[in-house]
Amino acid sequence: MTTQAEAPTQEQLEREGDVAADYIEGLLDLADIDGDLELDVRQGRAYVSVESDDESLKPLAQPDAVQALQELTRLAVQRETGEFSRLILDVGGSRDARREQLAVLVDQAIARLEDGASQASLPAMSSYERKIIHDIVAERGYVSESYGERDDRHTVVRKA
Repeated sequence: MTTQAEAPTQEQLEREGDVAADYIEGLLDLADIDGDLELDVRQGRAYVSVESDDESLKPLAQPDAVQALQELTRLAVQRETGEFSRLILDVGGSRDARREQLAVLVDQAIARLEDGASQASLPAMSSYERKIIHDIVAERGYVSESYGERDDRHTVVRKA
């Protein structure tokens, strides 16, 4: 069994993706939703993407639905493997859409800084979303730090 501090191996991440894909495929079958699954391993995480030309997948691509499905899938993987899962799920391009939303939040924070604010706080969000925020902030030439604990953890943006 791997502890959270140890990085999972490529083989463990591939197994995590396989277990997750089986679980999601079962859910899609139950809901009679068509979807093609793609598995990938990058940056120390398993990624599972669900794509479809069918409109029936659209409700599952909503941010709250993706988050809930991701958590259920992580629990299913953990139950099957006995390992903590940091799996990332994308449904119908939901991750790209969320990145665009986060970029808008960062741009609004930067506008507040340019208007004279010394810092700009963003709403609380998941560690994955905060990571995206930090990346976007750095791309824009600013700095950011996370503050708070658990569900209140949020990002603060400042000039470099």
